[in-house]
Amino acid sequence: MQEVTENKEFTPNIVAFCCNWCSYAGADLAGSSRMTYPANVKIIRVPCSCRVNPTFILKAYQQGADGVIICGCHPGDCHYVTGNYYTRRRIALLFSMLNYMGIEKERTRLEWVSAAEGQKFSAVMNDFVKTITELGENKRLTDLRVKEGE
Repeated sequence: MQEVTENKEFTPNIVAFCCNWCSYAGADLAGSSRMTYPANVKIIRVPCSCRVNPTFILKAYQQGADGVIICGCHPGDCHYVTGNYYTRRRIALLFSMLNYMGIEKERTRLEWVSAAEGQKFSAVMNDFVKTITELGENKRLTDLRVKEGE
C-alpha cells in the first residue's frame, strides 16, 4: 500500500500594525476598491505607529509570525504630529537587535502609507508576502509550544 503524502505549500503568517488615521484607512480603501492583497496578512489597528512597542514585534515572532510590517502616516503628516518620527527611530534600533538575534532584516518592514494610497497598501502587502514566502518559515524566535496546537 502506497502512503499518500500531503504537498502543502508554505503560506506565511504576516502581522501588520497599521495606524488608525492613515494606513488602516489605506487598507480600507484597498478593500473597498477591490484591490487584492493576501488574506494571510493579519491587520492590527493601532492609534499611531509610535504605539507599536518593539516587544509587540518580538511577541508576534514568538507567537508564530513569519513577518511583521508596521505601516504609518508619512513623516510630517502624523495625526499626533511627531509619532512616526519616534517609530522610525525605534525601528532602526529594533533592526540592529533583530540582526543580533539572527532574524533576517527583511522579515520586518516599515512603510508609510496614507489614507489615499489604497493601491500602494495593496502593492506593499503583496510585495512583503512575496519576500517572506521566499525567506521561508521563521524558526528563530518561534515558541515551539505555539506550533503544537496546529
